[in-house]
Amino acid sequence: MTSDPFFHPVSGFDLPRFAGVPTFMRLPYVPHGHERYNDVQIGLIGVPWDSGTTNRPGPRHGPRQLRDASTMIRAQHATSGMRPFETRNCADLGDVGPNPADIMDSMARITAFYDQVIDAGITPLTAGGDHLTTLPVLRALARRAPLGMIHFDSHTDLFHSYFGGTMYTHGTPFRRAVEEGLLDPKRVVMIGIRGTMYDTEDRDFAAANGIRLILIEEFHARGPEDVMAEAREIAGNGDTYVSYDIDFVDPTFAPGTGTPEVGGPNSYQALQVVRGLEGVRIVGADMVEVSPPFDTSGGTAFLGASIMFEMLCVMANGSAAAV
Repeated sequence: MTSDPFFHPVSGFDLPRFAGVPTFMRLPYVPHGHERYNDVQIGLIGVPWDSGTTNRPGPRHGPRQLRDASTMIRAQHATSGMRPFETRNCADLGDVGPNPADIMDSMARITAFYDQVIDAGITPLTAGGDHLTTLPVLRALARRAPLGMIHFDSHTDLFHSYFGGTMYTHGTPFRRAVEEGLLDPKRVVMIGIRGTMYDTEDRDFAAANGIRLILIEEFHARGPEDVMAEAREIAGNGDTYVSYDIDFVDPTFAPGTGTPEVGGPNSYQALQVVRGLEGVRIVGADMVEVSPPFDTSGGTAFLGASIMFEMLCVMANGSAAAV
């Protein structure tokens, strides 16, 4: 275990949460080139980009609001007692600078940023951004071998294309990831799928490739603990990515998102499923589709930041066990 004071967050006992320059969870800002960059073990990264959005834009503003909301996060997990900032060297690595006018250029920039992160041995925890953000991240993380994935979402994001052949939207990233060999479909599980449908194309693709879909009806019938036991079994012992779309949560609790779907989990269940990741070999994770324009209260962002803290605790505990 390590406890380097440089990587400890600023305490609300020392500086009020409304004061200072906001970083993720009040951690030090350590961009590439910083003298302590190679000492970082878990890096929190913003990807303020939503050019893959097909309906209501806004997640480009997600990282900034998530940073601000995360100033409420304290140093210790309330139930497990985990103190991740003393277990791992955590830092805010800053934002990827996207090109909002060019999807392909933005994806190349994101992958290049994450290549540096991976080369430094840092495990990334990302704040998006729309869900297309995940594809260029996976291109960096899965350079050596396909990954498993545990995906929390209302939607599969497995469509072939939109608008007569547009291949890169927030509804297509995991179709591309399977096609590019970034994901091992037999180690992929998607949890919380619901809502009205265009057709069955995405579900047919999942069935044909061995991707496990857990629809919301099954989730509610079985409960989070049983569902997550299966998710851990599907992920197995291999390297696994965790992708969390905030629209997994019912819009009563998370209205600030572009494609809300009713009938989802409540805010406590939103935390429970992340706690159920304990034991999974997580090589990266993200929180995407937080859209501040649709929840000016900031409640959705605070839920997103709280979920990110849960992810961080699981990642820090897993990393510590692996050392």
